[in-house]
Amino acid sequence: MNLPIQPTITVQELLESVSDTFSLKLVTGKIGLERKITVCHLQRLALALTGNSTYIDLGRIQVLGQSENSYLQQLPSEQQLNLIAGLPLSQITAILITKSLEPPKALLQLAEIANLPILVTPDPTAIAIAKLTNFLEQKLAPMIILHGVMVSMFGLGILLKGESGVGKSECALDLITRGHQLVSDDVVEVRRIGTEYLLCSAPEMVRDHMEIRGLGILNIKDLFGFSSVSLSQQLDLIIRLERWDQKKAYDRVGLDEEFSKVLEFPVPMISLPVTFGRNVSTLVEVAVRNHILKLRGINAVQEFTTRHMAMLAINTLSQKK
Repeated sequence: MNLPIQPTITVQELLESVSDTFSLKLVTGKIGLERKITVCHLQRLALALTGNSTYIDLGRIQVLGQSENSYLQQLPSEQQLNLIAGLPLSQITAILITKSLEPPKALLQLAEIANLPILVTPDPTAIAIAKLTNFLEQKLAPMIILHGVMVSMFGLGILLKGESGVGKSECALDLITRGHQLVSDDVVEVRRIGTEYLLCSAPEMVRDHMEIRGLGILNIKDLFGFSSVSLSQQLDLIIRLERWDQKKAYDRVGLDEEFSKVLEFPVPMISLPVTFGRNVSTLVEVAVRNHILKLRGINAVQEFTTRHMAMLAINTLSQKK
């Protein structure tokens, strides 16, 4: 059983990851860039600056906004120094100063000694917190690694599961030739984003690649173009491919609904028996189309059952007459 992984990110990785979308500059504390961020929500230093640093959470970025900065700047130098020295500077992950404010000199001096990274952004406090929280929610989301092939079909994320050699990759390759997209082959990283959805992606090492027995490793993007791959996709449906077992009774109507829990999140699941002569990729494509219809409130099984019951009622009435 795969156990969830709780990811972390260093301050250095944060600076490198957001450089294209978020203006963030290191002022001091370069040696401390390996400090780890483990909590996605930022914390303001307001309460701690009153002398109560008990509630400073480890692994969280601390925010020094305009109100906190103004409060420190108006203090006498000695009191400012004592107040900042009372903070657990060696344990704080990093301090973010917003609106490009000039950091208090005492903070810069003590941060340099404690190797505490001080970051500055031109964004106002509320915007800076929103941007970083949104970024960290995805980076630090609980993650699990699953064996399978993740594809994007008709705007839905489909995870093909099954034992090794059952034909998951071959099925996915056929689907790609039909215009669908590969997300990840063999190894799928699944992250739970809040309580809303699961996001799947490929580890960087295998991204855009597939392994097909007899052909070896293929670069799908080079073979079929940029539109044949997707960096990430929400997980909407699991299709489990299993070898046909003559002793097993398979559902012939479609009344049974299966779910599989991934990171405690229930995901609809369909089991497809695989045997010689069955066009698996066509069955998968039809299963996804049928799932989309169900999401729209169109259920073939329910319609058939209703029609069947109506006919039975008519026949019963006719016999009574």
